Amino acid sequence: MKKLQPKPKGRRQAASLRPKTTTADRVRSMPKLKRTDEEKKQARGDGPEFVEALDRGLRVIQAFSREGRPMTLSKAAELTGLARATVRRILLTLKASGLVHGDDRLFSLTPRVLLLASSYLASNQINTVMQPLMDATAAEAREVCSLAVLDGDEVVFIARATATRMFSTGLEIGYRLPAHCTSVGRALLSRLPDDQLRQTIERTELKAMTPQTTTDKEALIAAIDAVRSEGYSVVDGEAEHGFRSISVPIRRYDGGIVAAANIGGHVDRITVDEMKERFLPLLQQLATTAQPLLV
Repeated sequence: MKKLQPKPKGRRQAASLRPKTTTADRVRSMPKLKRTDEEKKQARGDGPEFVEALDRGLRVIQAFSREGRPMTLSKAAELTGLARATVRRILLTLKASGLVHGDDRLFSLTPRVLLLASSYLASNQINTVMQPLMDATAAEAREVCSLAVLDGDEVVFIARATATRMFSTGLEIGYRLPAHCTSVGRALLSRLPDDQLRQTIERTELKAMTPQTTTDKEALIAAIDAVRSEGYSVVDGEAEHGFRSISVPIRRYDGGIVAAANIGGHVDRITVDEMKERFLPLLQQLATTAQPLLV
């Protein structure tokens, strides 16, 4: 008697024997192409009150400074890392607000965007206190006097007093430079405790702006430590070839450093010793006068 062979299972029967796959299983197995907004916020450490839309709008505005000219929609998306559709909506919103003008091809900022910067300058006590004092210092020195604050690894110049000379050079308001190679930057970094200073220097890329730029971390820490003991900072050709400057920390009433003021000049016009002799007393007087006024 022949042994009966089992009948081959049909497709429907075989499929019924497979373990069932739920929708959740299918979603988990799909490749994740992009992180969700919530994941991005968690990665950045943003809190629950973080407004993603506002952050994206500010990123688009900041992208214009990186490009340095009118931008296409594609370029704005590339610089911000946002989707083209998102960038388009942001640009059209900024255009409706008068902050951007352009067609569907090129976009650029309008002068109205300066209202954002002027709001900071008008509401910042440091500017209102320091500007008249800096005007007097610049007039006596017959040079440009600038004021800067620390913003991350960079310094931002927030005030400027022009000398009586008809033509003068100086760092314009809003100009940024790396903190490690500027006299104002080292004066500002001198406020950090030793451990925090070392952590800051360790994570900072010490980019060589000129062949004279200090890029050795230990040498930079030693230079900043000297600012603490001497009360001023001199940088010679490290941020810009052929330009040297001297700076002092600007302290508020309780001794905390809130800004740094500097005067500089080209190497063919003034030596380091002449800077110390001519400009250091003026900057020290500026800092002394300002301290009780800054709260």
